[in-house]
Amino acid sequence: MSGVDKWINLTALWQIVVVGLLAGAGLPALFAFGLRFLNMPAGGRVATAGAGAGPDGHHHAVAGHENEETVYGGNSMGLVAACVCFAVILAAIGYGIYLIVAGA
Repeated sequence: MSGVDKWINLTALWQIVVVGLLAGAGLPALFAFGLRFLNMPAGGRVATAGAGAGPDGHHHAVAGHENEETVYGGNSMGLVAACVCFAVILAAIGYGIYLIVAGA
């Protein structure tokens, strides 16, 4: 065993790196996927940029697109997938709070 191994616990270091990647990058990525799933259009319709803009550049009401401000796209499978993503995130937050309170 070299002198460096006496000072650095490599097992603990790998655990910290894995948990840091999962919590630091994994949960925000899962949240982004949840938002994407929530915004999936129903029936395979794809919204294009600038849809509803008239020749004068102003946005006019387009049939079927009266409320462009909605977040939910209308796809039920997307809603289920988004709910699963958000439930995993809430469970991770709850578990983190539990670990903090139990360790105190």
